[in-house]
Amino acid sequence: MRHLNLPSSKRNTRQWRLFDLVSAAFFGAVLLFFLFVFTPFGDSVAASRRQALVLATDETRQRQKLVALIEAGQQQTIGICPAEAVDHMPCEDPRRNSQLSREMNFYRERQCHLPEETPLCLIPPPAGYRIPVQWPESLHKLVLKTVHSNMPHNKIADRKGHRAGGTMCPDGAIQYIEKIGQHIPISGGVLRTALDMGCGVANFGGYLLKEDILTLSFAPRDSHKAQIQFALERRIPVLILGTRRLPFPVHSFDLMHCSRCLIPFTTFNRTYFIELDRLLRPGGYFVVFGPPVQWPKQEKEWADLQALAQTLCYELIFVDGNTVIWKKPSADSCVLVQNEFGHEFCDDSDDPSYGCPAVRNVMDMNAFFGGFAAALVSDPVWVMNIVPPRESSALGLIYDRGLIGVSHDWCEPFSTYSRTYDFIHASHIDSLIRHSGSCKNRCDLVDLMVEMDLMLRPNGTVVRDSPRVIDKVAHIACAVRWTTTIHEPEPESKGREKILVATKTFWTLPSYSH
Repeated sequence: MRHLNLPSSKRNTRQWRLFDLVSAAFFGAVLLFFLFVFTPFGDSVAASRRQALVLATDETRQRQKLVALIEAGQQQTIGICPAEAVDHMPCEDPRRNSQLSREMNFYRERQCHLPEETPLCLIPPPAGYRIPVQWPESLHKLVLKTVHSNMPHNKIADRKGHRAGGTMCPDGAIQYIEKIGQHIPISGGVLRTALDMGCGVANFGGYLLKEDILTLSFAPRDSHKAQIQFALERRIPVLILGTRRLPFPVHSFDLMHCSRCLIPFTTFNRTYFIELDRLLRPGGYFVVFGPPVQWPKQEKEWADLQALAQTLCYELIFVDGNTVIWKKPSADSCVLVQNEFGHEFCDDSDDPSYGCPAVRNVMDMNAFFGGFAAALVSDPVWVMNIVPPRESSALGLIYDRGLIGVSHDWCEPFSTYSRTYDFIHASHIDSLIRHSGSCKNRCDLVDLMVEMDLMLRPNGTVVRDSPRVIDKVAHIACAVRWTTTIHEPEPESKGREKILVATKTFWTLPSYSH
């Protein structure tokens, strides 16, 4: 059979067409990569499973009627949210966030819907949910099957579950901490509180706990999606925070740590470094591991960071490889009347027996001066102290006691993943939603207790004591499917208070049960 010999021009045309198709496919893949990683479109698509729970207008009346019936003491049961809401996080709406500015990562900030705009339903656990591994095994030994079942975005467990030191510490966090301890007093009780910025899966903070350094780790919800949830499953103190001013009082931490946190300390008129300086106690330490410290192609950023630290009289303690340690001056001798960055100086008032191993992550919703957390200091738990904004001055005292906490208005949702606390203490819960100096409420107690249900793990426990609203709380507890027990008050209260202990029951969606 004779072969058909095409003219060379036609053969080249066919080859070029094939080359064009391959090139177009390659460049299209590159374009999609940049869209997904570096644009709001990517964040929106990547979070497509996390749809905001928003009510249609015609459903708001039914919601209001249900709230009124529950508050009136009538026997009602709050329904279950759809199965796709298992990883719902309050104030995270991908569709809304994708439309916001990316300047200073503003699109990663909280965007809360009003209570009346959201369905009144209970967030279900994912299929196969299990009670997390207990402390301290959860720090050293992760049962990945359990983590996979508990986290809808479980690729983070595959990528980082085996890393004892995180992305930047291939030899392990323990060796990294020992290296730092050669230059700063890690042991001995000199350092009590630390802040780990852009913490990843919070290995650094987790391993500092054995040194009796209470480390609060934080990160925004970024492209990794579930890093903070992963850390909370490991029972390490962590928070989801964005990029605005951090909700901690001045001079809260003895140690500030950044391991490849990618915070641009020297840009935006040094705003981020100034915020770090506000939170670091005099004589405290600032540790950076990773870029820009002697990092390729970041020579200018590294030089600017050194110059900024020197301008603020930070003492260079150690620099080796990609690690640098500075010490903040103990006195205000470096403060100038006119600083060169044009920042105004802040006003002094400008500050924003439970040893059961099943209990590790504890929240005190109305912490006052941290007395509940202080009473638990010898137990293997950590307590997130929450202080209402009107009492924010108490937060400084909490940090002075070597404890951790944050200011938060409970008429807005608290930024955390579903099922992240074992135990919630709520003293005088009605005061958290009431107008100051008035008997009228700013928001509904039903909504607050539904949010508490979201934060609690199955079998988690709520303690509530109040002289007036204990019966009302008990009715709502039944509506959110908690089991309740009312205990008689201590003799010292002279009968003015009762204690309600409510436990969240372990239930699943009907389709999961088989």
